[in-house]
Amino acid sequence: MKEKEMKERIPNNKKKWVTMGIGVTLLVLGVVLTLVTRAGALAEEAGNGAKIPFALGLIMILVGIVVPIIGSLPEKKATDVRTLSLAALFAALCYIGFTYCKIDIPVGMEKTAFHLGNVFCVLAALFLGGLWGGMAGAVGMTIADLTTAYVTSAPKTFLLKLCIGLITGFVAHKIFKISQDKEDRKIPLTAATVISCAAGMGFNIVADPLVGYFYKMYVLGVPQEAANIWAKIGAITTSVNAVVAVIAATVLYVALRKAMKRTNLLPKL
Repeated sequence: MKEKEMKERIPNNKKKWVTMGIGVTLLVLGVVLTLVTRAGALAEEAGNGAKIPFALGLIMILVGIVVPIIGSLPEKKATDVRTLSLAALFAALCYIGFTYCKIDIPVGMEKTAFHLGNVFCVLAALFLGGLWGGMAGAVGMTIADLTTAYVTSAPKTFLLKLCIGLITGFVAHKIFKISQDKEDRKIPLTAATVISCAAGMGFNIVADPLVGYFYKMYVLGVPQEAANIWAKIGAITTSVNAVVAVIAATVLYVALRKAMKRTNLLPKL
């Protein structure tokens, strides 16, 4: 038994060191890129070409922090092709939901928006679990920011969408076990789905304007008064987006779950 445990520990330890190395490398590169590009990105006449490297530097810092944490988690089973394919699909849907299904609201030099991206972010967490669902939402909506007028919001988007997925997935699969058969669930599927989506979106209602306020003031150098106005308007749009996401994601999950399970497309979590 001890020999078997030692064999299992060696790959796990190697994985931790590899992810740690990747994380540190990304963190250092991100810090350097951010510092080098910050002045040009925050200039009044700066276009997306100047802002993208700055945003990418901040994202690299976040990824550099997240990767070692993920690498230290115990791996219950290898990720299958089905999960990866669905994660890519949901990332694409998140991108489409924000890029093409939104109403922009200018707030001074910045913008906020009503959009459908969060619908697919929480839906991904319901189908794939917190980690892969959160990563799908983070990647899809971060790319959407980087390819539109929301470039400087991309790092904040990456962090918040990842957290939305983690929270929604944790409540849905760890507490209510929605992926299990009916007799194994604590409450009806629809109620569990609504509560899970509401948990993720409730976090976003509080975190989005709050994180955005400090991010704009201390990272982007936006004046406090302007950051405060953005936070107030952002709180309204975030709340509306949250309500839409909870309703739409619940309807879609309940409707699609049976079909996906019948065709063996529903991941086993």
